[in-house]
Amino acid sequence: MKGHATFSNKLLPYLLVAPQIVVTSLFFVWPAAQAIYQSLLRSDPFGLHTKFVGLDNFRALFADPYYLGSIRLSFLFSGAVALTAISVSLLLAVMAHKPIRGARVYKTLLIWPYALAPAMAAVLWLFLFQPSIGILAQALQHAGIGWNYTLHGGQALLLVILASVWKQVSYNFIFFLAGLQAIPKSLIEAAKVDGATSRRAFWSVVFPLLAPTTFFLVVMNTVYAFFDTFGAIDALTKGGPGKATETMVYKLYVDGFKNFRLNSSAAQSVILMALVILLTAFQFRFIERRVHYV
Repeated sequence: MKGHATFSNKLLPYLLVAPQIVVTSLFFVWPAAQAIYQSLLRSDPFGLHTKFVGLDNFRALFADPYYLGSIRLSFLFSGAVALTAISVSLLLAVMAHKPIRGARVYKTLLIWPYALAPAMAAVLWLFLFQPSIGILAQALQHAGIGWNYTLHGGQALLLVILASVWKQVSYNFIFFLAGLQAIPKSLIEAAKVDGATSRRAFWSVVFPLLAPTTFFLVVMNTVYAFFDTFGAIDALTKGGPGKATETMVYKLYVDGFKNFRLNSSAAQSVILMALVILLTAFQFRFIERRVHYV
């Protein structure tokens, strides 16, 4: 039938998707099922005695003020990281898209940070802001600013946000630059002929055409902030000081791998997974309405 793919062998389509199904089953479906199962149990750290407790692990979590604090912190942290990373990368993409000398060099340098692992990116920021030897930390102290993120929770949270944003800007920059390059110059020239300034042309013509790219990056940056910032937090603050940077993903790690509260950690992973799925569904349900695909 015209417009539809046809296969001479009926088994071929299933064979083509089989590797992806196997990978998804092994690395997502099976671990997720195990986490749900473990969240309904209570066992000792060595797994010698196990008892089915139903939803008791979840009730205990939502009665724990520290866990509720980690939820609030996670939403604040993810919002700050996503908003800042998208805004900065869009600004850099617009500037790099202009016909300036050395544009290729700038574009290459702006992409490089994405090659670093989150933990390595955090170590670089640690060298800059470490209170004793950090270059920028020393400059802040000489300027009369009492910088010591190991003692002040607000400074620690700010440092983790900056490190996470710096790591993610390169990823966003690639997509925004590709989106800008795909916009016909004739549309911008037509807007300027009608009397629009460069700023007006950007917000009226360019930015609406970047809406699909922006929506995609909002979803990806939200997921990144909830999950992939673990390395930055562990390398910089380890959740401190005073749990000021202990997000949901890091509290899950601390309870599971340090405190050996395995069932509570499993329940936390289920809650985190459910929150991210609901948040992503909310974004697709309400934010995508404002996205116009051309």
